[in-house]
Amino acid sequence: MIHSRVHVSDLREHLGRTVSVCGWVHTLRLQRAMQFVIVRDGTGLVQVTHRRDGGPLEARLEALTPESAVRITGRVVEAAQVKLGGLELVPEAVEVLNPAATPLPIDDRTGPEQRLDWRFLDVRRRPAAQLLFAVQTTLEQGLRAYAHGQGATEMHTPKLMGTASESGAEVFELGYFGRSAYLAQSPQFFKQMAIAAGIDKVFEIGPVFRAEPSFTSRHATEFTGVDVELAWIDGVEEVMEFEERMLAHAIAEVADRHGEAIAEHFGVEVTVPTTPFPRITMAEAQEILREGGWDREGVKEDLDPEGERAIAAHLKEATGHEFAFVTHYPVGIRPFYHRRPADDPGVTLSFDLLWKGLEITTGAQREHRYDVLLEQAAQQGLTPEPMRDYLNAFRYGCPPHGGFGMGLGRVLMVLLGLPSIREATFLFRGPNRLTP
Repeated sequence: MIHSRVHVSDLREHLGRTVSVCGWVHTLRLQRAMQFVIVRDGTGLVQVTHRRDGGPLEARLEALTPESAVRITGRVVEAAQVKLGGLELVPEAVEVLNPAATPLPIDDRTGPEQRLDWRFLDVRRRPAAQLLFAVQTTLEQGLRAYAHGQGATEMHTPKLMGTASESGAEVFELGYFGRSAYLAQSPQFFKQMAIAAGIDKVFEIGPVFRAEPSFTSRHATEFTGVDVELAWIDGVEEVMEFEERMLAHAIAEVADRHGEAIAEHFGVEVTVPTTPFPRITMAEAQEILREGGWDREGVKEDLDPEGERAIAAHLKEATGHEFAFVTHYPVGIRPFYHRRPADDPGVTLSFDLLWKGLEITTGAQREHRYDVLLEQAAQQGLTPEPMRDYLNAFRYGCPPHGGFGMGLGRVLMVLLGLPSIREATFLFRGPNRLTP
């Protein structure tokens, strides 16, 4: 008789009945009189208890190895002494679906790089790693639900480009039928084309490629970007409002569905942010930081990671808020398509969003006027020819618009208090890692 599979978390509902549990051998304690096997599925752990009797079940349990995939059919019985839910499974049949080789290539003391080599085992053996992907799913659903609720259209833009996107730096080049193609650094130009195509609000969640030789805890060469572009805006403030509400909505979903589990596995309390988030201009931020001894020579145009952490800490103390928008970045450190205010042409109508001192987003109002775009591109030494398709989108009535790009891995990193983006990704890609 075949018994339907029951998840470990649902076993209490089947007390006294015979059920099948499918999972992996977590640990084995093979004693003289008794055999104890802890079996793990995606929902929890159960103890399988068998009194030795010299029969076929004894031999089958004796031959098990850690991480073997098994189906164990048995009776669910109350066992107050068992820490795992106060019940156990008394086996009637043991089926080895796929034996695991021994010894395992990783254990609880294995370092992070080797764990990445065996990521499938690493994720399978750690409930916290599995929780990460459940949280990622809920976070994405929350971001999507907010965008859909605002009437946004989800787009899928090309990742292969005929010319290097944006500045032309930090792109991956690949062979393409006898010529060169490039992997998109962002969907920036394409989502702006969608605005020019008459789609009022655009968003995309998809892969982004950056050929940066960066070896930090927050950089990856391939990551998932969350991109938004909004048409007919009156100013960059509308873009910031959309983002803060989108994040607050998604984080509330995560807190509601996974708050307790995150506290248990990561020791982090998920706090749903209130809106609006505090805003500070780059000039104000630099003034505050320099008073505190940062960049005493006054040479840095941009905030370095130390500066980002320090200004976020300052604002947390002043406002109690973990999020902070830094606005009005200087022209020299922003792309040519960021709009500049008429009364202060040395800065851009742009922002970065910091969460607990880590930059998770860059955004801006875009320059939508064709002649001004040409002029700003020339000022940055860019020739219009390679960008002809992009620039053409502004020649025939493109409306005012703005948007942002957010790194999904960085959001997860801060949300769960992870030390590195490597931990916030299923299979990490960096300058030294193209496997598994």
